[in-house]
Amino acid sequence: MSPQVLFVLSSHAKVEGTPDVYTGWFLSELAHPYGALAPHAKIVIASPQGGEAPLNGHSIEMATDTESKRFLAEKRHVWESTEKLETFLGRAEEFEAIFFVGGAGPMFDLAESNVSHQIIREFHAAGKVVSAVCSGSAALAKVKLDDGTYLIAGQRVTGFSNAEEKDTGLGHEVPFFLETELKKNAGGQEFYESTAPWSPKVVVSSEHGKLITGQNPASAKPIAEAILAAISKA
Repeated sequence: MSPQVLFVLSSHAKVEGTPDVYTGWFLSELAHPYGALAPHAKIVIASPQGGEAPLNGHSIEMATDTESKRFLAEKRHVWESTEKLETFLGRAEEFEAIFFVGGAGPMFDLAESNVSHQIIREFHAAGKVVSAVCSGSAALAKVKLDDGTYLIAGQRVTGFSNAEEKDTGLGHEVPFFLETELKKNAGGQEFYESTAPWSPKVVVSSEHGKLITGQNPASAKPIAEAILAAISKA
C-alpha cells in the first residue's frame, strides 16, 4: 500500500479591511510537491474550513513553468474539494507525513489554529514527517509540545525570509514576520536561509530528519524530494 501524505492548504482568502490584498495558498508550492510525490504516495488535501481553498491569484501570474500551468488546468479538484482539517485529529498513524503549503494565508489562519497545532503535535509524537514550505512554516512556528516547549526549539528551520517578505511589498499587511518568529522560537542560530533571496533552500532538522522546511517558492520541488526521501526510509 502506498504511504499517505496529508497536504494542508490555507482557507484565508484576503487581508481583512483591504479590497485587493489576497492571501490564500501559492500555486507552485502545491503543484511541484504534488507532482513529485503523487507517483509514490497517496496525497490527501485538507484545509481549516474544508471545501475550496483560495488560490492566490498573484501566484498564477508568477507561475511561468509548465508543471504549474498544467496543474492549474488539470487538477482543480485537488483544491476545490479539500477535507476539513479537524477530521484528521487522532489520525496521524494513517500517514507518513504532513506538509503545509505556503502562500500568505497560513500566516493568518494556520499559525494560530488550535486544531492545526494539535494535529502537528500528534504527527510529531507519532514520529511522522512534519514539513512546510515558505510561509507554510508559519503553521509550525508557534506550536508548543505537551511539555510547553516549542516544537521547533533547537531545531534547524527555514521559511520565507524577512528580506523576501519586504520584497513583496506586503510586509506591512502580514501579522508578523516569519523569519523573526522562527528565530525567536527555534533559537537565533537555528534559522537557515539561502545565500540570496528567492534562491532555493531546504533544511532537514537534526532530530531524526523528521522536521523538513523550505524557504520560498523555489524550494517547493527540492522539499518534495526531501520528504520523499524521508518517507522512503520509514
